[in-house]
Amino acid sequence: MTAPIATVTLNPAIDQTIEVPNFQPNAVNRSSGWQDDAGGKGVNVASFLATVGHQISVTGFLGRDNATPFDRLFLEKGIADHFIRLPGATRVNLKLVDDVQNQVTDINAPGLVPGAAAISQLRQTVTSLAKTCGWFILSGSVPTGVADSLYAELIRDLKALGKTVVLDTSGAPLTQGLAAKPDLIKPNQRELEDYLHTRLSSWDEIVAAARELIASGIPHVVVSLGAEGAIFVDQDRAVHAQPPEIAVKSTVGAGDAMVAGTVAGLISGQSLRDSAALATAFSMAALAQIGPRLPPIDDIRKLRDRVTVQRL
Repeated sequence: MTAPIATVTLNPAIDQTIEVPNFQPNAVNRSSGWQDDAGGKGVNVASFLATVGHQISVTGFLGRDNATPFDRLFLEKGIADHFIRLPGATRVNLKLVDDVQNQVTDINAPGLVPGAAAISQLRQTVTSLAKTCGWFILSGSVPTGVADSLYAELIRDLKALGKTVVLDTSGAPLTQGLAAKPDLIKPNQRELEDYLHTRLSSWDEIVAAARELIASGIPHVVVSLGAEGAIFVDQDRAVHAQPPEIAVKSTVGAGDAMVAGTVAGLISGQSLRDSAALATAFSMAALAQIGPRLPPIDDIRKLRDRVTVQRL
């Protein structure tokens, strides 16, 4: 068994998924079903990794008023809970899923505003987790009122302790985080383009951009491309992983599943090609579920065998 993995989620959410066939704006719509899930990118990654047998610890900020879905998830998955509880409620994000029109509409609420004392406590918690955890996954947005540099500061702290750090965010937190040299990043194509202030019109251009990041000191770059799969690049090679066409029930958590699958592959010593296939299978499995869930690992392995991986 590998060393425990920790995820950090600064801005978690309860994802409320409502199924609305033929959703129409400015009209009365009827729901065919709904569910609430403890979410946030790092929480999703933790849940996915725990599902396939990894030891997971989680931290970040949660509101005391509605922590029950998170408590239930952590207990069910055997996840060690180190979240810092704050006064108030964790945000609720609404996902309107229309299977008929194949559409998902996201309405994301603002999150809690942790103060200086809570941020200091978080940094102490992360340092404490570093005594036992070898990998850290920093995922998601930064709450309002928190400096965009917080991820970069955490990365520098963890790298100084010899830890492997994954960063999955966007905008200014990504820009500042990249300067701290995480070990793996997973932007989508648009997030990478925004960081570079340019458009990337081909896979070759994406690979070239990834190689620039690798040359700067970031060993692994994964660029997700939606239905076109993802490009995985390390210091020696680049591959493209293409999933087969599948029925998509919800996009919630698909990117987080790709992060989890990439980490699961790399941490077990798999090649870049095999890690790419596994990560894509994780994402496919999440797309076939309502809410951030994965099927049993045997089902994921069957999906992995359907992924086409080619060297670039």
